[in-house]
Amino acid sequence: MTARTAESQPFRPTTRLGFEIAIICALTLEADAVDALFDLHWDDDGPPFDKAPGDPNAYSTGAIGRHNVVLAHMPGMGKANASAVAANCRTSFPNIKLALVVGVCGVIPFGPNGEAIVLGDVIISDGVIQYDFGRRLPDRFVPKDTLLDSLGRPNAEIRGLLAKLKGIRYRKQLISNTIGYLDVLRKEPLLQAEYPGASNDRLFEAAYRHVEDQQSCEQLGCNGKLVPRPRLETSQGCPKPTVHFGLIASGDSVMKSGEDRDAIAKAEGVIAFEMEGTGVWDSFPCIVIKSACDYADSHKSKVWQRYAAATAAACMKAFLSYWVPSFPVAAEGEEFSSIRRRTVQYIPFPENTDFVGRIDVVNTLKWMLFAQTGKQRVALVGLGGMGKTQVALHLAHWVKDNQPEYSIIWMPAFSMASFDRACTELVKKLGIPYTKTEDAKELMRNHLSSEIAGNWLLILDNADEMGVLDGSLQQPCGILDFLPQSDHGRVLFTTRSQQVAVTAAGNAVIRLLEMGQEEATRLLETSLIDKNQLQHENVVTELLEMLTNLPLAIAQAAAYMNINQVSIKEYLRLFRNTDQDAIELVSSRFRDGTYYSRAQGAVATTWIISFNQIRDNDKSATSLLSFISYIEPKAIPWSLLPRLETEQRMTRAIGILCGYGFLSQRGDDKMFDMHTLVHLAIRVWDEDQGTADKMHQDVLAHLTKVFPSDEWEKRELWRQYLPHALRALGRRREFGDKSCELGFWVGRCLYADGRMQEAVELLEHVVAIEEEALAEDHPDRLASQHELARAYQANGQIKEAVELLEHVVAIQKEALAEDHPSRLASQHVLGGAYQANGQIKEAVKLLEHVVAIWEEALAEDHPDRLASQHVLARAYQANGQIKEAVELLEYVVIIRKEALAEDHPSRLTSQHELARAYQANGQIKEAVKLLEHVVAIWEEALAEDHPDRLASQHELAGAYQANGQIKEAVELLEHVVAIQKEALAEDHPSRLASQHVLAGAYQANGQIKEAVELLEHVVAIEEEALAEDHPDRLLSKNLLTYIIKTYVHVLEDLSSFLYYYL
Repeated sequence: MTARTAESQPFRPTTRLGFEIAIICALTLEADAVDALFDLHWDDDGPPFDKAPGDPNAYSTGAIGRHNVVLAHMPGMGKANASAVAANCRTSFPNIKLALVVGVCGVIPFGPNGEAIVLGDVIISDGVIQYDFGRRLPDRFVPKDTLLDSLGRPNAEIRGLLAKLKGIRYRKQLISNTIGYLDVLRKEPLLQAEYPGASNDRLFEAAYRHVEDQQSCEQLGCNGKLVPRPRLETSQGCPKPTVHFGLIASGDSVMKSGEDRDAIAKAEGVIAFEMEGTGVWDSFPCIVIKSACDYADSHKSKVWQRYAAATAAACMKAFLSYWVPSFPVAAEGEEFSSIRRRTVQYIPFPENTDFVGRIDVVNTLKWMLFAQTGKQRVALVGLGGMGKTQVALHLAHWVKDNQPEYSIIWMPAFSMASFDRACTELVKKLGIPYTKTEDAKELMRNHLSSEIAGNWLLILDNADEMGVLDGSLQQPCGILDFLPQSDHGRVLFTTRSQQVAVTAAGNAVIRLLEMGQEEATRLLETSLIDKNQLQHENVVTELLEMLTNLPLAIAQAAAYMNINQVSIKEYLRLFRNTDQDAIELVSSRFRDGTYYSRAQGAVATTWIISFNQIRDNDKSATSLLSFISYIEPKAIPWSLLPRLETEQRMTRAIGILCGYGFLSQRGDDKMFDMHTLVHLAIRVWDEDQGTADKMHQDVLAHLTKVFPSDEWEKRELWRQYLPHALRALGRRREFGDKSCELGFWVGRCLYADGRMQEAVELLEHVVAIEEEALAEDHPDRLASQHELARAYQANGQIKEAVELLEHVVAIQKEALAEDHPSRLASQHVLGGAYQANGQIKEAVKLLEHVVAIWEEALAEDHPDRLASQHVLARAYQANGQIKEAVELLEYVVIIRKEALAEDHPSRLTSQHELARAYQANGQIKEAVKLLEHVVAIWEEALAEDHPDRLASQHELAGAYQANGQIKEAVELLEHVVAIQKEALAEDHPSRLASQHVLAGAYQANGQIKEAVELLEHVVAIEEEALAEDHPDRLLSKNLLTYIIKTYVHVLEDLSSFLYYYL
């Protein structure tokens, strides 16, 4: 059996008294769905539980989550059967605290607030009424609703939980978990739990009746008017079930009238009809959880029953995860005086009155340690600073207050010396005679192993080192050798090490994780003096996310803010200011009466203890730990990590880091995450060890070796590696000439990924280093300048691109042959830059030269030859040589179609350019068709703000406008302009070009004022950024002048425009 965590199964009860949850189902298909979600079936694990004499019910017993549950199978439907089953169940299982009536129901199509309820949705009752209990008069029915006749409201515990689940966060969780459990049920073919299809979810108007009860709508051809269901229409055929809370009407008759349904719903405020809830209500605290299988009208069908039953069962299991079980008390018949022995409470710390949260973990520990079949040894394992000692301390004081027959013995276990001192203190406290020659550890073991010790709980805190726990070559005996053996005793270990936890407690291991958001907020609230700061919810959320909801980090931050009278906002600013500031903050100590003096609440200090333990035990794990501190802490691919001597050593090293909680694996993927504060603390440790600079250089050297080239086919790999290489390179930009190769390839990948500003910044740094270190004609220096120029051009820095490329081409002209690939590549890029700079004739001349040489030297399908032909065709178009552009681009597209995948960027950019040429050539429909194809593929492959995707959307909008699809053009261009406004500088050519085209589309759409305002902005920017004779500047100014002159009557109020342009 696996270790029982806060979400794992309880132990099998010894008697029927151990069951607290009853589930009651009227139909076999309802019970089947519930039974399929049992985590354990006690009927298959030992003899079945008996029943009280005279109980005719049939039961299934098992466990769901943390709960022991009994499923009662009803012999038939209706209130009477439900009442009898519930009464008999209460006799056989007297400790039932909650009954869930689970199954299918009819629903009101629209709730009180107008929310749509569709088939498969789940209804959870916050009250039940008997809608058919009353007096039938000749002309009307009068329900009985006096205090004595009503069922009453749920108890306070149920009402409190329902109030919690109605909240936004928990309701989202409940729905998400319901969908997850429903997916589990769908995998069992016999349950037939698949969604029947939106076409079968038909809601007729209430007055339209089904004329023959024994025949289906299909058989009768029901064709009444259907009520529109927007939720079904927008769900793409398979809406996800949701959960509704409200009153449920319960009665002995099946509701099959739309008119009566609506009348009762209006009068009583109910949202569903069913037949069993009232029968159970008087026997148990009760909640009805049922799923919609019909609309309680005459068109009722059984098509939806199995899916609805599965959805209700899934919601039932999700609901139970929020219901807190109670825990066993002293055995029946035992008198306090008879079980009280000589007890001792040896707890070194006072109760922490600021302790918050962790209820699930504490309750699980109580159950595992003190249930009748509890474990003798349990381990609580988690990252340092997660709050293990605080949880154990809270448990110790709970035992002291609630289990007075137990002795409580707390011992620090971080060393044999600390354990030995604690044993000596305990022997003195117990009054056991001993001499200096006797071993206090053995005396303690012998005493606690004896009957006279009675019941006891031993807490071994900070048992982090295997050598201390299990012995070593230098110290053969470990703590485990001195642990007492007694049926009356329980041992709780707290540890950072998974290896220690499993060695000490086998499978009885609970892993303590970060606090939830609500718990973390409450801890911050109890720790801060100035509670008013908590009113700024966004800032609080930001702080807790930065501290990753780690309890020690929250307490440490609160102490710093209290002492220094610093606001949360200022603390955040300090933390993010520099790495050194962050390091000092996580290293700052604070005093707290519930921490050991050696740690004193510093996050960095407590982890450095673990780092040193790993260093002393496994050098390979230490090396990986340091390596990871120089890359990104999230989404770390296994393939990026430096290889160890063998695969086994690699697996072991990763296992150690995961065992300490420093790394966590993402499911079955070979992808890992590191706690962000741990990531920072390792850097503190590396600095203290004096290994930081060497480690940083080693990391850069390894990344240089493994980082891939920028081929599109490798994009999945280089996209995984990019954040890590950038983190290593970007650390105060301290990389030197040895890492320029890595910077070069990372820059190219940033360029390929459309991240132009980042590419420019990185490549400028690479070029600056190489200009100091390499000769002017060195190939690496020229290659980096070439790539920087490409990035300049893509980033809209056209003048810088032209200037740098002219320099490169001039150097290469002296150093390289005319047909050298590097020289031709730079001339190729310079030609494109000339065109972007408005030097069209120069572009055509240079590119014709490049293409002529490539055609002599390279095969027809060579990428370089095709790329230059592509750019030449673009220059032809800019030069008005449209037919030449079309002819050349059609040729390039045909070749690339044979050689490249459909989503390859080079193939798509050529299709993009061909579409532009088609449009310029008057072939509008061909342009639209081709651009729609390109845009569709880009939208699948590239980010929303990628330049290539935006460029193609820009061109498609222009083609739409040329094709008369003005509204589509305006809509698409507004989208492009909005994205570019966030991503590009105000004077970026692409941004200005899109605004220019949008203005033209506004004009075509009759939005003259918008067109003029936008064009005035474009003209003003271009007058600052472009030469007076630049084609783009002239084009924008001419268009603005034309619009103002043409639409002067519309623009009378825009006098400044008229004055300037007319």
